[in-house]
Amino acid sequence: MQVSPDIFYIEDDKDFAFIMQYAVKEVSDDLTVSIVEDGNSAIAMLHRYAEEKHRPKLILLDLNLPGISGLDVLKRIKEIPYFKYVPVILFSTSDDLNDVKTSLEIGANAFLTKPNGYHNLIICVQSLYDFWFNQNRNIA
Repeated sequence: MQVSPDIFYIEDDKDFAFIMQYAVKEVSDDLTVSIVEDGNSAIAMLHRYAEEKHRPKLILLDLNLPGISGLDVLKRIKEIPYFKYVPVILFSTSDDLNDVKTSLEIGANAFLTKPNGYHNLIICVQSLYDFWFNQNRNIA
């Protein structure tokens, strides 16, 4: 039986995804992360989650993905009613204001630029954890 991950992370950079898993575990050993490497796999997995009534608490989405873009993945996520209230955070190397604006217009809950260095990643993940898992209230 598949279990809902706390964080569903769509990231094509395998090295960064690997480091991210360590950062998440360093912040909270109880958090679970599921990682997929492209938009098509992400959409397929999310449809499977919806069918099985599994819902991640947070979706982290890279902007620049092979195949369909992060923005297109975001649009598709927002079309799945089961995930209507799941926060989606764009997490990208981009700091282009047009990317930020477009992401928020489509329905992203936030846009974060990936930090440089492991220490800064820990700080970023800690902030995500503090807000989205402890302070924010959600009905999902």
